[in-house]
Amino acid sequence: MVNKWTNPYQEKALYRLSVITLLILAVVGASIFSLCVGAVKVPLPDLIRYLFDGSFKGPLREIIWNIRIPRIIVGLLVGACLAVSGSLLQGIMRNPLADPHIIGVSSGAGLFGILVMLVWPEYEYLLPPIAFLGAASAAVIIYLLAWRDGIQPVRIALSGVAVSAFLGAGISGLLVFYSDRVQGALVFMVGGLAAKSWPHVQLILPYALLGLLAAVVGAPKMNLLMLGDSAARNLGVRVEWIRLLMTAVATMLAASSVSVAGLLGFVGLIVPHAARLLVGGDYRLLVPSSALLGAALVAFCDTLARIVWAPTELPVGIIMGAFGAPFFLYLLRRNRS
Repeated sequence: MVNKWTNPYQEKALYRLSVITLLILAVVGASIFSLCVGAVKVPLPDLIRYLFDGSFKGPLREIIWNIRIPRIIVGLLVGACLAVSGSLLQGIMRNPLADPHIIGVSSGAGLFGILVMLVWPEYEYLLPPIAFLGAASAAVIIYLLAWRDGIQPVRIALSGVAVSAFLGAGISGLLVFYSDRVQGALVFMVGGLAAKSWPHVQLILPYALLGLLAAVVGAPKMNLLMLGDSAARNLGVRVEWIRLLMTAVATMLAASSVSVAGLLGFVGLIVPHAARLLVGGDYRLLVPSSALLGAALVAFCDTLARIVWAPTELPVGIIMGAFGAPFFLYLLRRNRS
């Protein structure tokens, strides 16, 4: 099991519906909060007019529609993708520390992404497929290293940590060799949503929707996988195939996020744990809950990144680290108690 504690209300349908409803409201609230605050404050009545009445023109309309809305959409999609990717990887490996950043999938996407940004910046529009290629390559290497008469979750996790360290060294090498171009890659290394616009929405949207849909469809199989390999095989489940396919889905979700937001950490690690506290380990609920919670968290943290040190804008990865590390330590202490 990924966690040892349970919520006594998790099995009640009304409770589950209430949690999903509250998470949807959290996404809406985080989005409205992000639209209203910033270097230019937008009062809520004005926001409503500019959103729903096309006759209102002016600078505020440009700020809302061409700066803040696309950035919020990208943040929501990145948060949802990373959270669902983390929840899938934690289930596949039955390891509470598994997430795209730690086991090497994000590092593979990051290495290929930074390679494009530093060496061939004219091909930056190809970042999503190239990042996916990097993440998929890392996943294949991890599987090959972990294979020995089958796949064991512990071997996957250990192989992933080793591959992540190796790829991290490659990223550092690129930054050293191309130090004159490193400024643009620094935000990518930390994870940020600055200057995201409608083209970035178009970049991530198809990959995110396809990956999230595949995760929802594969959720019942993930439940069977959580029974253990022997029990799943006795039920007729092709364990290795399910593990491979769901790893591919998690890889696609992580790669799509890295391609537009960089190496944003902690989302895929802590959000699935928080979602399990709310709805339990049933992946039919865990996947949508993780997606909603991850989306709301990234949108909220990105807003804080814009206002906490105004007029200087921080990368959202810094805010995520400030929130994520204490929360993760809390989870560790609670799991040990």
